[in-house]
Amino acid sequence: MSRNPAFSFVFETPAAPAELAQRHFLAKLAVETDPSDVHTDLSREQKGFAVVDARTTAAFADLHVPGAISLPARSIDEKSVESLRGKLIVVYCWTSSCNAATKAAARLSALGFQVKEMIGGIDAWVREGYPVEGELSRDVSFDEYLRWHHAGHTGQFRRV
Repeated sequence: MSRNPAFSFVFETPAAPAELAQRHFLAKLAVETDPSDVHTDLSREQKGFAVVDARTTAAFADLHVPGAISLPARSIDEKSVESLRGKLIVVYCWTSSCNAATKAAARLSALGFQVKEMIGGIDAWVREGYPVEGELSRDVSFDEYLRWHHAGHTGQFRRV
């Protein structure tokens, strides 16, 4: 027996025409990338881009994407980014619910840089199984570390 409900959440708002949808998704890809693409290009030693960690310097010291540069979002100014001129910048922060990477991308683009945000941040990077660098002990799970950070602790990770 087929059921035909009178109301649909999917169809409540009509879908965009294909041409509009294509422009939207291409625009989204122009400002976003994912951990898999970043990891692949880093592994291939692709030139022309830099990975920027927009979290605090303490969080960066604990763990970060290999080869990333620590540049907390609030510290971005003309002088702090001189060495990045001519490169595409890929920024990341903690998770998809963190907006430090978005803030960093806004500041960098205002300074004339091309920028992409890495979807999901360091959380997505770790969960996809990619390597990290930093001083965080290998016996600390990422989930334990993330809970510690989100509990409002500052500085580098310390078990409490």
